[in-house]
Amino acid sequence: MGDSRETFGPKAFVTGFPIKHSRSPLIHGYWLKTLGLPGSYRAHEVAPEVFADFIHSLKDGSSGFTGGNVTIPHKELAFRLADKPDALSQELGAANTLWREDGALHATNTDGRGFIANLDERHPGWDRHDTAVIFGAGGASRAIIQAVRDRGFKEIHVVNRTVERARELADRFGPRVQAHTAGALAEVMRGAGLFINTTSLGMDGEPAPQLDFSPLAADAVVTDIVYVPLKTPILAQAEEQGFPIVDGLGMLLHQAVPGFEKWFGQRPIVDAALRGLIIADMEAH
Repeated sequence: MGDSRETFGPKAFVTGFPIKHSRSPLIHGYWLKTLGLPGSYRAHEVAPEVFADFIHSLKDGSSGFTGGNVTIPHKELAFRLADKPDALSQELGAANTLWREDGALHATNTDGRGFIANLDERHPGWDRHDTAVIFGAGGASRAIIQAVRDRGFKEIHVVNRTVERARELADRFGPRVQAHTAGALAEVMRGAGLFINTTSLGMDGEPAPQLDFSPLAADAVVTDIVYVPLKTPILAQAEEQGFPIVDGLGMLLHQAVPGFEKWFGQRPIVDAALRGLIIADMEAH
């Protein structure tokens, strides 16, 4: 039998297609329980062809939801359908967090904030350098580039197998962002203080290229947005070569904080117990 608190209070969701493997309900459920708050948060699968109808029901209140999270493949459409997307989501062209307020559907994107908060927590001082290298130019890299730029990095080198994708990002995010082919990786790594893998290389046992991190600054930080496995092949290589590493799990945890605060009225914290809960779930599956 479910917790009686779920009957009352705000109801929030995470939606995508598919969505059954999302760990967001575990995260928000943990916070609701530890903070003793009424309300619920659950996975709600919505197919692309009916997503606009779902957003309409969210706007008019008939869905019963206060707001929620949006993931693949709905982030771009969620942004376009929102009444009041904020500046972050407008530049990205994608939203992952929605909430109803004053009769309007608001939208933001918390991925970049989650990425930055994870680095701040796991390796304070990671931002002491001016140059960052971002490996990969897929959709996941957008929020990362935006966040690193806004943190103050003066040079951001985006390296991708097809340079056209990287050029699109440079055009979107301004003159501090430069596009390169994979062949330029060693050159742009020279003296950089931050290396970020935004590709899926090494995820779930997939192969990853052998990388030489020696051109980086001696105290450079290497991080990965992939968190399955927790220590990806790219992170393992960097660690073996003597560089501090930060795994991607904290990005998932920290990006959830702003939405929870909007829906349930309290700002939760990312603590060791929550991290342990998610790691245990990963190991069980």
